[in-house]
Amino acid sequence: MLTPMIRLITLVGTLALVAACSPAAAPAPQTPVTTGEPADPGFSLVAGGDVLVHPELTDQASSDGGGTRDYRPLLAGVRRAVSAADLAICHLETPLAPASGPFKGYPDFSAPPEIVGALADTGYDDCSTASNHTLDMGPAGVTRTLDTLDAGGIRHTGSARSAAEAATPLILDVHGVKVGHVAFSFGFNGRKVPADKPWLANTLDADSVLAAARRARAAGAEIVVASLHWGTEYQQETTAEQRGIAQRLLADPAVDLIIGHHAHVVQPFEKINGKWVAYGMGNLVARHSEPRGTTEEGVLARFHFTRSGPGWTVDRAEYLPTLIDLGPPIRLLDLTDAPGADPTRTRQALSRTDGIVLSRGAGAQGLTRP
Repeated sequence: MLTPMIRLITLVGTLALVAACSPAAAPAPQTPVTTGEPADPGFSLVAGGDVLVHPELTDQASSDGGGTRDYRPLLAGVRRAVSAADLAICHLETPLAPASGPFKGYPDFSAPPEIVGALADTGYDDCSTASNHTLDMGPAGVTRTLDTLDAGGIRHTGSARSAAEAATPLILDVHGVKVGHVAFSFGFNGRKVPADKPWLANTLDADSVLAAARRARAAGAEIVVASLHWGTEYQQETTAEQRGIAQRLLADPAVDLIIGHHAHVVQPFEKINGKWVAYGMGNLVARHSEPRGTTEEGVLARFHFTRSGPGWTVDRAEYLPTLIDLGPPIRLLDLTDAPGADPTRTRQALSRTDGIVLSRGAGAQGLTRP
């Protein structure tokens, strides 16, 4: 019986003999030589709605962790879509507590730090932290939240621990593309940013957003994304103020995309001056004391950027409807990839989400649902 090596030598010799005895074959055609730069594939960005850590979510995480707090099963339903993005942005609405607590819900949140590890495991790279709850736990809460995000490997913008940090634009390197991210909130539930710490959290007005976006550009950003905490809670229609700010920002070359939060319900998408605004993506995860149905429905916004002349443009815009299944167990579902979801509830959520998201003409402007 021939060994593998002997069989290989015999086969090579036989092929050589056949080639030597055969008529000369025509030369193989040469591969065309291409010149110039290869086509730029661009990059994808996924953004999600409010991460609002109510105590019921922590109870679920404790149950899933068998005594430790594990939020990963709660978020697992969107992991495929989020982790596939080149850049994934979340909105951490609640300040974080020490590992020993105390943990609190509405009206003054203080959430377990383990949520950060779960967000990182889900695939998020960066979180906005400017919300109406940013100051719930005061300056110490801001510092603790940002320290925890740093430890978990998640970048952040919207609040700061020092004047120097606030003055340093967040620039993310996405496959060699420099993406700036700024974040602002309409207010802080009646709390004032301390006069001696004006850098603690960013207050929303169009001039401030544009100034921050221009600083990011000056620091090298090729694209700037603005996360805005705005609108009216539980109202799916946009406000005149939201529309006015969007018009102002997207008329300026400093801002390329707006992603919105706060209403806890889905709001429309719209293209303005060739650029997109997602006014409100609803909740990513939450468990309100009085669920409304709409508060359990959300979207992931997905945009693909490609080079356009000297700059960048979105050549593909999509929304992925999500649903918080209150269970038990509580689970976040991506309705484009949830074969076990309740069909009646899924149809209801998709119908309502489609109607709201597309209500300002986004479908005709190129927005699609996978």
